[in-house]
Amino acid sequence: MAFYDVYSHPALVRYKTSVCTKATLFLVVVLCLTYISPLLVAYRSHGFWIKRSTYEEQPVVRFQYQTLLVAATSTRGDHVAWSTFPHLNNMLGANLRIPSVSVRTLAPHVREDDQNQDGKADLLVFQLQLPLKPEEQVYSVQLLLTFSYKLLRMSTVVMQSLAYLQHSSPVPGARLSVSGELRLLQRAPLPHRGLHDVYNVSVIDGSSPFASAYDLDNIIKSYQERNLSTVLSCPMPVWTVGRAAGSPFQLNAEIRYPMEVISYRPGFWETIKFAWIQYVSVLLVFLWVFERVQRFVFQNQVLATVPVPVGKAHLS
Repeated sequence: MAFYDVYSHPALVRYKTSVCTKATLFLVVVLCLTYISPLLVAYRSHGFWIKRSTYEEQPVVRFQYQTLLVAATSTRGDHVAWSTFPHLNNMLGANLRIPSVSVRTLAPHVREDDQNQDGKADLLVFQLQLPLKPEEQVYSVQLLLTFSYKLLRMSTVVMQSLAYLQHSSPVPGARLSVSGELRLLQRAPLPHRGLHDVYNVSVIDGSSPFASAYDLDNIIKSYQERNLSTVLSCPMPVWTVGRAAGSPFQLNAEIRYPMEVISYRPGFWETIKFAWIQYVSVLLVFLWVFERVQRFVFQNQVLATVPVPVGKAHLS
């Protein structure tokens, strides 16, 4: 009569030994190798603890309507200037170039556009016309614009920043046109949460009556010492020559607020999650290897133990 399998189940065998035996020592060593070795392998492979991560966010940027303009009118160092700070304008004297009868028409025209309809401004269009005397020519331009800059996704960052535009030419110009981006410059990662407002102070102290507060060298030097700032990226300014006598010098700037890649320090749970994934992925390999090592050692009685069957397979 032929027989065939209609049901099967594994038999469980327990291998017993006393405490002070080679089998016990072998088990302790195997357990240490199984669970500690993956930790060492993951740690030594670099990147076990994630110390810095990144995310994308478009900042909330608002123009603060604070401006400082300096234009060189000769190669000998003569210049004219204008600002939105009354104390500085009073100190400029004859170098101030805003006729009283045409301050509004010659002041900057500003428009901020939200192109993707996300509630955040995407573009600043800045236009300025600087009146000049017939004998004056513009050889270089330096312009400062201040902004309110916010990040909200992870930590809340609130700061005052600026855009610095500078261009010079050996040939006098009639118009300067620039199109650039206001980029975030980080020297240290941000915290993953909380309020970061250490730089939420005016970049230019408009209430100061001292000329040193409006010196471009002092302003830029102090600003560049910050760990978090903005810089105007303008790779291709266009300098147009041929200004007609009596016509103003024109400055047109388009400044975009692009999506930024923000660097930050991850929190505790994000760090543990990243480390746990690496540890478990290595641990599975060690579990598979040492489970087979133990099976071979105990089934073949390489180390003396007492096998005790717990269950048997029955033929039905």
